[in-house]
Amino acid sequence: MDFNYAGELLKLCEETKLPISEVMKRREMDFSSMTAQEVEEKMRKSLEIMKTAAKEPLENEKPSMGGLIGGEAKLLFSQKGKEKDICGDVVLKAITYAMAVLEVNASMGVIVAAPTAGSAGVIPGVFLALKEEKALSDEILLKGLYTAGAVGYLLMRNASVAGAEAGCQAEVGAASAMAAAGVVEMFGGTPKQCLDAGSLALSNLLGLVCDPIAGLVEAPCQNRNSIGATNALICAQQALAGMKALIPFDEMVEAMYHVGRSLPFELRESALGGCAGTKTGCQKTCEIFRKNE
Repeated sequence: MDFNYAGELLKLCEETKLPISEVMKRREMDFSSMTAQEVEEKMRKSLEIMKTAAKEPLENEKPSMGGLIGGEAKLLFSQKGKEKDICGDVVLKAITYAMAVLEVNASMGVIVAAPTAGSAGVIPGVFLALKEEKALSDEILLKGLYTAGAVGYLLMRNASVAGAEAGCQAEVGAASAMAAAGVVEMFGGTPKQCLDAGSLALSNLLGLVCDPIAGLVEAPCQNRNSIGATNALICAQQALAGMKALIPFDEMVEAMYHVGRSLPFELRESALGGCAGTKTGCQKTCEIFRKNE
């Protein structure tokens, strides 16, 4: 059971009467020669790593190697239920957990690169927030992860998920599309609605540059994960409401890759432009390198 494009995936779902999650799971079994139980165990392990990475920094701050981030998730979570809690529980938890995972990554902890280390907070942020606030089982989350994996595969095969090749739109944008599609499946959406959510998520972050200060996956990467998480929630809600993506997923992937390749070198993980190229960004870079001399 294989597919190379979203159109082929939708056709498979229609022919087999299966959701994207089950098609992706069977594809994994076919290509890895693993049993259904083995595939499930690997996915459960990934989910457990996500849970740990999203929660650890809320108890113990995780200062990053470069010193640009650390403690933001704990600070953000302290606003829960208070007067200045303007986001509500789902969004607040989603952005908190997303930022927490980036703290773990930047402090050399264990994360799941989904699809990359720099965008690793988006999916766990969204999924775990919904698990807690909507009382979802791990089995439901696993379905979302398989669907997210299918979207990630399509992006890697037909475009890129590397910031150095196509900007942050290919990292956080891809993660946001994966999360959005996964959420739609978790809440009973159709395969078409899953891919509509993915297309909407990509379009919203089209053109997002990759400009890490000092070349470190810390800032503005951490904040961008929170943006990817909220974008995923918005697009999933829209798709579940029946809103259709004007641009089919395959075409949006092609457009994203074209835009990414059109970005100048300075805006593709070179640490020469954008936030990294500002006066303060340059000062922070010098401070980091002097400290490590």
